[in-house]
Amino acid sequence: MRAYFSVFRMRLKMELQYRGAMIGGIICQMFFGIVLVALYHALYESKGQALPIEQVSTYVWLQQAFFRMMVATDPDLNDKIKNGSISYDLCRPVNLYWFYYIRIAAQKLMGSLMRGIPMMIVAFLLPKGWGMSLPASIPGLCSGLVALFLGLLCMCALENITMAFTMRTLDPRGMQSLLGLLMVTLSGNLLPLTLFPDSWQKVITMLPYAQLLDASIRLYSGEYPVSDLPVVLLRQAGWAIVLILLGIWMWESNRKKMIIQGG
Repeated sequence: MRAYFSVFRMRLKMELQYRGAMIGGIICQMFFGIVLVALYHALYESKGQALPIEQVSTYVWLQQAFFRMMVATDPDLNDKIKNGSISYDLCRPVNLYWFYYIRIAAQKLMGSLMRGIPMMIVAFLLPKGWGMSLPASIPGLCSGLVALFLGLLCMCALENITMAFTMRTLDPRGMQSLLGLLMVTLSGNLLPLTLFPDSWQKVITMLPYAQLLDASIRLYSGEYPVSDLPVVLLRQAGWAIVLILLGIWMWESNRKKMIIQGG
């Protein structure tokens, strides 16, 4: 455990060095957040919706604040897979899957905190209907944080599954683009899942992508009452376990069939 804790701490410190990227990310996500909220305002003016615009705006800002958590990837691992230097990692006295799972968890966590906290502070200062709203309740805020942690576990597991496919294809662009498109669409980043038809939501909210951020945002906003917390957390934990076990199996299968080329 000490080795994994050291890996986690070192990756956190590494992320803290990229302050320029952090500032650029904040500006970029703030811009997209304002554009998206403006589009929803135009939609609401042309045709009213059952969901209040304040709730949609909060959904958008929370998605933008934690966008880095969803899309962050480990470029070092990509390079090691392509040039064969991942063979050196096989000599480490640690489990390779958990070694990179901890690395990507630290990267996603620190990158999101560095960008998300300043963004949410600014979003709270925006006018009503354009910025973030306060949580529906203190229990809703606390349960949303717990759901966000479980969502992080699912994100890291999905990232390692993507890397497992990269080990087979040696080109990350195809599979990462496909899985990235599914993630952005079905997680609510492209369009809040709360705006989908109710019949669609019954299916989409059961998929693993909805467990990343949608579940925690709905708990925060009160759309999921605190009484539904056990069901929501159980669904998230179940998907986290399934995705982790699938990733472990894929990495182990790849390790047995791995062929390293080069000198």
